[in-house]
Amino acid sequence: MRGPAEGLAPPRAAGFDAPMLRPLRASLAAVCCAALVPQDPAVPPSVNRLARETSPYLRQHQHNPVDWYPWGPEALQRARDEDKPIFLSIGYSACHWCHVMARESFADPAVAAVLNAHFVCIKVDREERPDLDEVYLTALQAMGQDGGWPLSAWLLPDGRPFFAGTYFPPADAHGRPGFRRVCERLAQAWREQRAELERGAGELAGHLRQVLAPPLPPGEPAAALLAALVPAAERQFDAQHGGFGAAPAYAPKFPAARGLLALLRQGSPPALAIVRRTLEAMAAGGLQDQLGGGFHRYATDRAWRVPHFEKMLYDNALLAPLYLEAAARLGEPRWSATGQATLDWLLAEMQLPGGGFAASLDAQSEGGEGRYFLWTRAEFAALLGDDAELAARHFGVTAAGDLDGRSVLRLAAGPALLAREFELAPERVAERLAAARSRLLAARAARVRPATDDKVLCAWNGLALSACAAGVRWLGDARYLAAARRAAEFVLRELVVDGRCRRSWHSGKAPLAGYLDDHALLACGLLDLFEVDPDPRWLRTAATLLRALPAHFDGGDGSFWFTADDQPVAVARTKSAFESATPSGIGAAAEALLRGGLLLADPALYDRGLAVLRAHHALLAEATFEVPTLVLALQLHTGEPREVVVVGDVDDPRTAALLAAARRAPAPQVVAHLHAGNAAALAELSPLFAGKTEVDGAPAAYVCRRGACKAPTTDPAALEAGR
Repeated sequence: MRGPAEGLAPPRAAGFDAPMLRPLRASLAAVCCAALVPQDPAVPPSVNRLARETSPYLRQHQHNPVDWYPWGPEALQRARDEDKPIFLSIGYSACHWCHVMARESFADPAVAAVLNAHFVCIKVDREERPDLDEVYLTALQAMGQDGGWPLSAWLLPDGRPFFAGTYFPPADAHGRPGFRRVCERLAQAWREQRAELERGAGELAGHLRQVLAPPLPPGEPAAALLAALVPAAERQFDAQHGGFGAAPAYAPKFPAARGLLALLRQGSPPALAIVRRTLEAMAAGGLQDQLGGGFHRYATDRAWRVPHFEKMLYDNALLAPLYLEAAARLGEPRWSATGQATLDWLLAEMQLPGGGFAASLDAQSEGGEGRYFLWTRAEFAALLGDDAELAARHFGVTAAGDLDGRSVLRLAAGPALLAREFELAPERVAERLAAARSRLLAARAARVRPATDDKVLCAWNGLALSACAAGVRWLGDARYLAAARRAAEFVLRELVVDGRCRRSWHSGKAPLAGYLDDHALLACGLLDLFEVDPDPRWLRTAATLLRALPAHFDGGDGSFWFTADDQPVAVARTKSAFESATPSGIGAAAEALLRGGLLLADPALYDRGLAVLRAHHALLAEATFEVPTLVLALQLHTGEPREVVVVGDVDDPRTAALLAAARRAPAPQVVAHLHAGNAAALAELSPLFAGKTEVDGAPAAYVCRRGACKAPTTDPAALEAGR
């Protein structure tokens, strides 16, 4: 058994050592070893309340005999009225072990009878409710366990947790207690040891409030803080295989896209060595889908050979621009191809007919994890004939395989090596591999495709906008601009209401209010889109979202709360800049406020971004690699960013040359294109655009710093060089 594959969360910045919880854990461990207590069966409902939900993950559980509730006032009120503890199950649609536990336990009428008799049962999609996920995942870690999903937690009627775990098998197995037995023991503890459970839950709640909103000693965001970035990364770096993890196993291994981007922009030889080794290893290994493009969520091993096969929108939206920028900065054209293949996968498989991007692609199909992506030597022989041996060597397909005789495709041998081994001309190797790839893709398309979670998440679509904008910036491909426009129009129509974000859209509904990361990442995405598509709508909406941040999320100390001032709070209101697989809302807010402040020529917005950096001075100094989005914001500020406004006709090649030069320049900057069609609207939005015209009828570029502009230039070379 490899897993549970979802039994580990992405690495977090710090664990939580709560000594007051140790007696509680010991007591519950003893309770879970007591004799079985028979329970009266309950009649399960045929369809439960989750049928009414918009989340595809919740809908997957609508036929469970468990009497599920979504999180909300109805469930919490029932728990209070009946004085019952809550069983909370948190997961997401692409989670393999969530499906396993659902099949083994939640679909079992006997298990459901125990749950229904003793608990109010609540199911949560962690992607829709990251606020709940953060609180209860932190509680799990405070109890001394590794975080992950499915997350199983038992709560007091008021929502305070008293026990938690991840995946539980139906019966004792693999060193894990059986789920039904755990439920029965906790029900018994509720009857017989309630005072102890309540005391422990109270201590844990106090601990959560402390660690999820810690005091922030302020300091000035100086460039000297960036000196800690490379040493912090080196402490976690796997020099042999690239990537980051805890020695000696260095696994599971996640992409760490934002940390790699910060290292790339830091630019020192040690930083770039880490970037080169890691990008090369990820692109060549099983983490990348070598046939269809895109990246899986993480590698289960140190060498990146065997992934966990789900594909997440956020990973691919972060990795595509990383590879494109690295290709341009470091002169690695093969990485440009990797970034392009990732974007092409996003457009082909994740963009929905309405324009928004779906959340994820499942890890399993045909009842098995990764079946869609795995191959045997026999399948290669049957499909490829004379090319089978060559293709198997190229993709690392062996008779033994990686998982039950099936192989994960990776780049085991390049064309030059294959040309020598098979005594073929390099161009002939390329032709035969291209033909083999086409046949493999056609055969794979005939398989049962993994399910798509087609809800549209606001924050993740903000990342997708940034990714598509990077495709326009670095590749000049109009397809990515068209995709970004469609996505932005969808999000602004369906997920931005009265100047504020909604969290998630599905089936024509967006019932949940947005969080900090929704506002900040969508603002970032719209700013990125504006830089390659100077439609005033994008800048106008970004400005509205940025001004909503201090109005509704202000933390009172320079930082921001994750939840808005009008959103309900479960146990603790969180304020954490640490990040795992996705950028932190706090870091993204800092970056968006700085960039928006420059484009809008609004010193108050820029200074609010600086306040975030000041508030998190200690984290930037002491946990640098754990807060990479804050580091990116600090790099922008300390790099003395410039505002570049290119004025010229849309169809004039001289305008295009100036824009291309501005985008190639290594200096931290924001770039805008002013032309006859948008000049009046942009001048109303920002003083930055007032009074800027062509020079003697020729397109010109104005280079400014915090509103102070040099004389305009018409020379692309001078612009790129920063002169």
